[in-house]
Amino acid sequence: MKNRTLSVMAALLLLSLRSLSAQAQTNQPQPNAEGTHSATATPAPEWPKGPQAPKGAPNVVLILIDDVGFSATATFGGAITTPTFDGLARQGLRYNEFHVNSLCSPTRAALLSGRNNHEVGFGTVAEAASGYPGYNAQWGKNAASLAEVLKANGYSTAAFGKWHNTPLWETTSAGPFDRWPTGRGFEHFYGFIQGADNQYYPRLFRDTVPVEPGSTPQEGYNLTTDIANDAIRWLHAHDGIAPDKPFFLYFAPGAVHTPLQVSKQWIDKYKGHFDQGWDKLREETFARQKQLGVIPANAELTPRPAGLPAWDSLSADEQQLVAHQAEVFAGFAEQADYEVGRVLQAIREEGKSDNTLVLEIFGDNGGSAEGGIEGTDLLNDAGAPATVPERLAVSDELGSEVFMNHYAAAWAWALGTPFQGTKQDASHLGGTRDPLVISWPARIKNTGGLRSQFQHVNDVAPTIYEAAGIKFPDTFEGIQQIPLEGSSFLYTFDHPDEPSHHHVQYFATSGNRAIYKDGWWAGDRYAWTWEPKGAFTLGPHTDLDRHPWELYNLNDDYSQAHDLAAKYPEKLKELQVLFNQEAERNHAYPLIPTLAQQPSSFNGRTVFVFREGVERLPNRVGPQLVGRPHQINADVVIPASGGDGVILAQGSRYGGYTLFIKDRHVIYEVNAYGKRAGRIVSTEPLAPGPAHIELQVTPDAATPNAGALTILGPRGIRPGKVQLNVNGTQQEEEFANILGASPTETLDVGSDLGSPVSTEYASPNRFTGSIKTVTIELK
Repeated sequence: MKNRTLSVMAALLLLSLRSLSAQAQTNQPQPNAEGTHSATATPAPEWPKGPQAPKGAPNVVLILIDDVGFSATATFGGAITTPTFDGLARQGLRYNEFHVNSLCSPTRAALLSGRNNHEVGFGTVAEAASGYPGYNAQWGKNAASLAEVLKANGYSTAAFGKWHNTPLWETTSAGPFDRWPTGRGFEHFYGFIQGADNQYYPRLFRDTVPVEPGSTPQEGYNLTTDIANDAIRWLHAHDGIAPDKPFFLYFAPGAVHTPLQVSKQWIDKYKGHFDQGWDKLREETFARQKQLGVIPANAELTPRPAGLPAWDSLSADEQQLVAHQAEVFAGFAEQADYEVGRVLQAIREEGKSDNTLVLEIFGDNGGSAEGGIEGTDLLNDAGAPATVPERLAVSDELGSEVFMNHYAAAWAWALGTPFQGTKQDASHLGGTRDPLVISWPARIKNTGGLRSQFQHVNDVAPTIYEAAGIKFPDTFEGIQQIPLEGSSFLYTFDHPDEPSHHHVQYFATSGNRAIYKDGWWAGDRYAWTWEPKGAFTLGPHTDLDRHPWELYNLNDDYSQAHDLAAKYPEKLKELQVLFNQEAERNHAYPLIPTLAQQPSSFNGRTVFVFREGVERLPNRVGPQLVGRPHQINADVVIPASGGDGVILAQGSRYGGYTLFIKDRHVIYEVNAYGKRAGRIVSTEPLAPGPAHIELQVTPDAATPNAGALTILGPRGIRPGKVQLNVNGTQQEEEFANILGASPTETLDVGSDLGSPVSTEYASPNRFTGSIKTVTIELK
């Protein structure tokens, strides 16, 4: 029967083919009376063609490492081993006058757009966006991205790692998604959207879909390794399917941004390497830089600024603690270099490296002094650093999932040798100058060389366009484009001594400002990053002119060692006028906008109703309960067996609150700064069937202003009373602190994703009953 059926099908197929052949012959142009064919002959079939890349266009790999100073890597004289970065430098070129915007989102916006950061709404980080054109995080379609243009010109595009260019209120599952990576030209994205994330419990997205890590920290999970693995898989798929199509791969790991988290195998490589302290490290690095020739022979080492302690002023315990902080950072940085190497090795194995243009920027700003004078790790009950002996006792756990740790501010300064300044300081080179290495074996013949033309991060996109043979369009997808601000520096490959084509550049971050013009630099520092001022304070800021402007001739003074403001007042005045013109043209005013409530669908509401399926709601977007009186009502159904799990959780192991059921008892717990600050447990076990749970949190009226409000949420101690009512049975407990919050994790209904708020369960601890509704009411 089976063979007969196949025979019938074959016969029918043959008849169909004959019919099609006859029809095709009938449709052929027929001779007319004169024996010639008609002019209306049917053309040969032809498929529409998609965009084709220019012939010989290179693959492009753009690598951006996070929060690393100019002198951190051995490639530029530092103490951290970076063999991948070294290898690229040997087969390519080093750039020692490459500049960034001294803060994460601003640098990335300029890098990926080719415009000044304020032009595309990123005068500050997305988390601090405000309603001014230069700060609203609204990167418009009138500024097409590098990925969009390359894609339109025949490239495949993919991004991996940190994004940080989407408004915070658009990072939920409700979108919109037009300012996500996939909305800005990347056909694939795997990574995290906000400015920082946990290396062990990241809030990952695949394109726009939230996904959880494939393993746990105990099983060896690490974010940087994960995104490298995904990038390699993408490369392999691309090579197998479209080997002749050029690709653009953007690789931007969260390393080496806080939290400084990496396994001990990397940290142990640096044991004892920083025991000499930051002052001596600067001197050693400076000497190596001179030997390598990565700074001019006449460069001078700038002194330690007031406010940072001398290494010798620290106690032995303090030195031991902060030296280990630097060891963790160094291990984290070397691991990032290793993972970059694995991605590049995959390209070599595919035989694609010769015509692959690799640009690696080892830092999106200067070293980060945001850890404060002491660094951060173990916190006390008020969210401030614990005592040095307490911190030292647990310091072996730095780098693990236990802490969201950061190093002491003076390390950031030391890793920016020979300059003044750190991250957020746009007035000095320590915040704005980072190492760049470019490799392109098929094109760069003068390998191992050094280039010293002034360049800015907004020059990268124009350089890639020229390398790919692409003319940037005046209009893109029907929208008139803002002209590119940067200019290509492809000429530097063959003309090492040609003067820079980039003549003027302003800088403005966190109230700190500067202007560059043809070798002259004028800057005005508002605050050092370790001071309690800047982008992450609530303002208002009325003292922006509290320090005098400084003036430097970078043609003769590479490291800004000699302030010439008093000697050349007219030159300073000229540059101040130019700064004002550029700042106004690019919407850089106000220099520090006062932080205000950002747009959100939750604004103005006091009642929020959630059902199962609401997960991964960013803490700063959803209901703001912490420290405020509120009530939570949950209607659930308990099954005949089981019934454990989380009903509602917000936060992480580093802070938050959770309402869950364990062994049929309802439990509410607050975690403040990684410690249990209060817990209430229902007295009676739940019976199978419907259950109604009411929870009321009332802050202590005697401490209405306790807990300092910061961009990361409340800090401090605020006691409170918690009342729990389960099916009519009421009880209450006093909580030592109700300020349980975490900036990096989320609100989840029916689970606790990421790291668990409570030590009584492991994530995700999904509720095994059913949830009808969870209602939150702000009182």
